[in-house]
Amino acid sequence: MDKKKSSKLVNFVTNPKYLMVLATIGIFLVIYGAGIIMYGDRGFSKLRTFMMLFVDNAYIGISAVGMTMVLITGGIDLSVAAVASLTGMFIAYGTTVLGLDPVLCMAFSILVGVLLGLGMGALVTYLKIPPFVATLTGMFLARGVCSLISRESISINNELIDKMAGWKMYFMKYSGGEWVKIKPVAYINLNVVIFIVMIIIGTIILQKTRFGRNVYAVGGNEQSARLMGLPVDKTKMMVYGFNGFCSALAGIAYALYVKSGWNLALQGGELDVISAAVIGGVLLSGGVGYMIGTFFGVLLKAVIPSLITFNGTLSSWWGKIITGALVLLFVALQQIVMHGKIFKKKSGPSHKKE
Repeated sequence: MDKKKSSKLVNFVTNPKYLMVLATIGIFLVIYGAGIIMYGDRGFSKLRTFMMLFVDNAYIGISAVGMTMVLITGGIDLSVAAVASLTGMFIAYGTTVLGLDPVLCMAFSILVGVLLGLGMGALVTYLKIPPFVATLTGMFLARGVCSLISRESISINNELIDKMAGWKMYFMKYSGGEWVKIKPVAYINLNVVIFIVMIIIGTIILQKTRFGRNVYAVGGNEQSARLMGLPVDKTKMMVYGFNGFCSALAGIAYALYVKSGWNLALQGGELDVISAAVIGGVLLSGGVGYMIGTFFGVLLKAVIPSLITFNGTLSSWWGKIITGALVLLFVALQQIVMHGKIFKKKSGPSHKKE
């Protein structure tokens, strides 16, 4: 029985579908553990420090949920940061300049995000425009509209936005017969709640629904999926629409985080989102990826700048360098896994013929 259990464990660990996710989790634990060893006396081991990884990067994680699905289908979306920036501009201009209800501005932003996602999905699906080109067009469109609204940063002055941005759930401990906040104070905010909820929703969609199975099938082999009678075009359209929704939701989270809108906000943010998914084990060629991997990919990207901050002597650009190295590492690992699978497929039939 023990041999069967150990065999199952070995098969699970060496399964190409899980290998990259496990690698992400393992590298995160190693780096975070190293941070505790080196800077534990400075507060790196505190719960507050760990939770700030979520607070400061929740908007990236929210967008990465949609990007994960896009990458699994074999596509890519370069417009996510621009759509998020456009959302922030809608909220800032609508509430501060026009005096509109922020809920109305958020609803309108989400509608625009979904429509932009569906539009880019239509370009990819029906006009056969490469996803890189189609979403690059969407990025330019969103950035252009941002600049038309305003080229200056607009502060968000709204009571409801202040309440949403200031909402916090503190971690408590029982001491002296009552519940008190732990020291140093640790908390999660609304953005973190949205991030975790979106990870859960994304996991359920991919693992528990027919649509999720279609997403994997389309990314694995689109031609085979069509021959099987699966709704390939509909699936791709829905994926890009969902990604547009996640981009707008990330824009709302970012607006709550900085409480302003700016036409140049989140420049290069699409690369942060894509790299988080890739580091999380999503295969760039499609067909493989898990939300839990993306979750740890976001944390792994977040812990590196935190370590640099605690070091105090390194330039912040080292964060970009290390992130680039991690992306290269995981892309190389993907290639190794892919070639391993190809080798097995080729060797199988030849062995049977012999």
